[in-house]
Amino acid sequence: MLEELSIEGLGVIERASAQFHPGFTVLTGETGAGKTMIVTSLHLLSGARADASRVRTGDAKATVEGRFLLAEGDRVVAEILESSGADVDDDGTMIAVRSVGADGRSRAHLGGRSVPVGVMGRLTNQLLTIHGQNDQLRLLKPEHQRAALDAFGGATVAAALKAYRAARDRWLEVLDELDARRTNSRELAQEADRLRFGIDEIAAVDPRPGEDVDLAATIRRLSDLETIRAAAAQSHEIVAGDAGSVIDGLGQLRSILDATPDDTLRDLLPRVTEALTVVTDVGQELTSFMADLPADAEELEKLLTRQAELKALVRKYAPDIDGVIEWRDAAESRLGEIDDPQRSIAELESTAAALQAKVSDAAAALHRRRGTAAKSMAAKVSAELRGLAMGDALLAVGVTPEEASDDDRLAIELDGRRVHAGSAGTDRVEFALLAHKGATGLPISKSASGGELSRVMLALEVVLAAPTSGSIMVFDEVDAGVGGRAAVEIGRRLAGLARAHQVIVVTHLPQVAAFADNHLVIGKNSTPARSRGPHTSTVRTLDRDERVAELARMLAGLGDSDTGRAHAEELLATAETEKAKAGALDER
Repeated sequence: MLEELSIEGLGVIERASAQFHPGFTVLTGETGAGKTMIVTSLHLLSGARADASRVRTGDAKATVEGRFLLAEGDRVVAEILESSGADVDDDGTMIAVRSVGADGRSRAHLGGRSVPVGVMGRLTNQLLTIHGQNDQLRLLKPEHQRAALDAFGGATVAAALKAYRAARDRWLEVLDELDARRTNSRELAQEADRLRFGIDEIAAVDPRPGEDVDLAATIRRLSDLETIRAAAAQSHEIVAGDAGSVIDGLGQLRSILDATPDDTLRDLLPRVTEALTVVTDVGQELTSFMADLPADAEELEKLLTRQAELKALVRKYAPDIDGVIEWRDAAESRLGEIDDPQRSIAELESTAAALQAKVSDAAAALHRRRGTAAKSMAAKVSAELRGLAMGDALLAVGVTPEEASDDDRLAIELDGRRVHAGSAGTDRVEFALLAHKGATGLPISKSASGGELSRVMLALEVVLAAPTSGSIMVFDEVDAGVGGRAAVEIGRRLAGLARAHQVIVVTHLPQVAAFADNHLVIGKNSTPARSRGPHTSTVRTLDRDERVAELARMLAGLGDSDTGRAHAEELLATAETEKAKAGALDER
């Protein structure tokens, strides 16, 4: 519920605030007083585009602040508040602030936290719905009529629509891949040839992981084979040769120390034994190293040839042999995907056909559920229209499949017809008005006057709002083009909506205003003639006597005359009696 609205520097309003209450609140005032600024301020809190021209002349910015009482258990609202870090006051209210600078810059705050305007819009759009003359014009469009029908259909239609969209999305993925394959079949064939050549070239060399590194080390060692062989032989002769080797010397030393009676000399024996062991190991390693050396330079030539083969692969495919092997593995995987483009296309065509059948089944289910909802919706809205002084007029809700063109990529079969599978289904929904039962219906875009369109929209709101409660509904001159008995019925319907919702209405009709539970008036204070500044507007709540005076003014400008007051008093008393009767019926 909207509890309070404060406005500064917006249009003709310098500074104003208003308290709102549950039920039906009406806003009235003379033309040009600024009634539309109230609706404009709520649009700003709903995330509407900021318009710098709305900033009051001479002010640096316009600011709108709304205090909302949040319903408990609203999961969507709770998630938005948590993600944005907004704070809720102890009394369960949350403050939303939107400012628009004269330079066009806009700022938004929720619960004391700065947030993107889109985040504010997501939250406030969960709380309030605004209906103005532009909304009536949108009602003329088939897509908005379809959205209204889907909203009336509730969870049943929503589930069918969700299933349809899931099936359609999967179908579109396969169609897109199929188109890509068909378009790129030549490129894919060329890519496959390149991959096969590379795989075969690598297979011919058959490299091992790390082979290039090991081979380079071996070649470096064998580059000067005879020098290495001589150094190894000389070292081996010194360590373990036949004439005076280190091993022989250490062996003799160990025998001498072992035979000496001197303890100091014998203490050296373990160290000599250890040294003998180390030198013996060195000798064995030198023996093994010389045995592994190639007998001649032919072995080195073989290694150099192998290194050249590996380098040729590295130049073409990767920085090293391990990378070459990774490239080969990836190429084999990719080749498995595109090796036979024609076979892949055939498989995709088969998959697309199967998915298309699933889309057709889902579309048929959605069409049936919309058809059922359309009959119920038409009956309920028609009943409301009779109560809104539209005589025997009926609303027909047509649900017809939209024919597909000859080259439609998204064509499916539905009940033997070739139809277009759009994002919202195959159905075209159209509202038509019938003058009476049995008459030929005409689309409301061609047959409904402004006043009739206002009543159709109100009837839809009454029907759509029936299953829910607790929202904030704002109507901006929904009674435009209406008068007399129809105006009274609109007031009665708005009062009925207000029993489950907070309803805020901007109106110029006294018949509508009389049904309100709360009455706010927008007053205009003109500046002196010598001043060039803009006039200002104020907002105040009327008591019952003031309401009578305002209704008298609205009744053809009768003002505060006895006749005007009597007429206004009678109108207000009649509306109060009607509301009391309706409330008594609700309690039963």
